[in-house]
Amino acid sequence: MVKECIILAGGLGTRLREAVPDLPKCMAPVAGRPFLFYVINYLRSQGINSFTFSLGYKHELIEAYLQANFSSLDYRCVIEDEPLGTGGAIRLACARILEKNVLVTNGDTLFRVDVEALDQVQEARQPLATLALKPMTSFDRYGVVEINDESQVTGFREKKYYDQGLINGGTYLIDVQQFMQLDLPSRFSFETDVLEPQALKGQLAGSVQDGYFIDIGIPEDYKRAGQDLALPPLDLKKIDKSWTLFLDRDGVVNEDAPGTYVFGPDNFTFLEGAPGFFKKLTDLFGQIIVATNQRGVGRKLMTLDDLAAVNRKMTDGIEAAGGKIRNIYAATEMPDTDPLRKPNPGMAFQARHDFPEIDFSRSIMVGNNITDMEFGKNAGMYTVFVLTTSPDVTLPHPDIDLIFPTLFDFAKAL
Repeated sequence: MVKECIILAGGLGTRLREAVPDLPKCMAPVAGRPFLFYVINYLRSQGINSFTFSLGYKHELIEAYLQANFSSLDYRCVIEDEPLGTGGAIRLACARILEKNVLVTNGDTLFRVDVEALDQVQEARQPLATLALKPMTSFDRYGVVEINDESQVTGFREKKYYDQGLINGGTYLIDVQQFMQLDLPSRFSFETDVLEPQALKGQLAGSVQDGYFIDIGIPEDYKRAGQDLALPPLDLKKIDKSWTLFLDRDGVVNEDAPGTYVFGPDNFTFLEGAPGFFKKLTDLFGQIIVATNQRGVGRKLMTLDDLAAVNRKMTDGIEAAGGKIRNIYAATEMPDTDPLRKPNPGMAFQARHDFPEIDFSRSIMVGNNITDMEFGKNAGMYTVFVLTTSPDVTLPHPDIDLIFPTLFDFAKAL
């Protein structure tokens, strides 16, 4: 699977100047967050774990945002000293790519593509690039693309009006070596100078994808994005079996060990009220998932067997009280950039892969650290903070929906 991505985020956002003055397009606020937040986290849900941002206009704003809000993301930035066009920006970023193929997309467009489907076409045909193609009607901004039954692109026409057809969605899977070998000037258009001639040579493939598509460079789409991407306020009375409860472990289910780890079953003690209230939680939610950072394993202070023994004591106690934990995910590696380590949302995406019925818009993450809350928001969940180890946290907070003293108090409120 493709692991690396280039996000083109150097645009001026001319058509958004009135609504969003003096910001790069990708930083336009949508439902309380820069639009780039949603682009990054969707790509992470598709298995992308390494990002290169190709920046230009007011790049320092994007760099500051990434440093403050995505410090655990594996990323780097490349900066245009002068405008290079879409093609030049991609080529500048490709110099930093290590893998054979790289996904390329725009920071002002959210196209929920199936990256695995793109990869399958790319591997089967070995073209210079595979384009994600969106069936649309009444469009005037995007190139229309024609493909045959073998997924080969046979025609590409840029920036004309069409009533219906397949449009270039601005998301590509590119063979880095083939692309970098093209003889092109320093500044060039990827659409005009690469896609059009390569389509005539039969060097492009296409994958038709009818996923969600929105381009905030279009003012009407920008307004719609605020509605589409916002979660309504959390109403605990609406919870039913279609909902999933995600839980941190230490400091939420059991007593925390500040500055150290719960090394074995003898160190594990349920917090007050647990495990008795887990029957109520199990009766209300469709499933309960535990997602826990356990770097003590990575530090070799404990083993995976030790961790498994602790978790068995937890699940045995909960099941004896009538509750049920569906599964436990643990991030044991050392680096903060490990995609599974909270606040990175990898464990949430693992859970949804294992249990496809999980809907993050009907999921709640309960934790006692801000990284738990960021984990939940990065996956698209609601979040509940418990004050067991951080009693001074208060609302409003951008990553917290509700606060309770303990998980027991949250259970009582349901």
